[in-house]
Amino acid sequence: MRACILSILFAAAGLLAGCSSIPTPDPLTGFHFSSLGNLHSNKAITDDYQDYIQKLPKSDRSFVAHVEFFEDGTGQHAVQISQGVNGTWWIHDLIYDKDNRRIKAVTYKSGGYRS
Repeated sequence: MRACILSILFAAAGLLAGCSSIPTPDPLTGFHFSSLGNLHSNKAITDDYQDYIQKLPKSDRSFVAHVEFFEDGTGQHAVQISQGVNGTWWIHDLIYDKDNRRIKAVTYKSGGYRS
C-alpha cells in the first residue's frame, strides 16, 4: 500500500513538473528598436554578431532569417538574430555594454512553423 501511494505521488509530481513551465523573461525588456544605421555602422558590434553567426553549426547558418538592432537609452545595445531550423524558430539575443563588448548571449525557442 505504501509503495502504491509513493508511486502515485511520484507520478503526480512528474506530471506537474512536466506541465508547468515558467516562460523565460524577455532578455530585451527595456530595449527598443534601433535603426539599422545606428548599429550597422558600429564595427565592433557588427564584427561580433557576424562572428557569432559564423560559429553557429554549419547546418544551421543558412537558416538565419533576419537580424534586428536594439538599444536601451543607457548606452547598451543588442542584436537579435532570428533563425528557423527544422520547424522551430530560435532567437539569439546578443547584449552589449556601453563599450560595445558583448556581456550576454541568450538563445531560446520562440515558436514553431511548418515548411
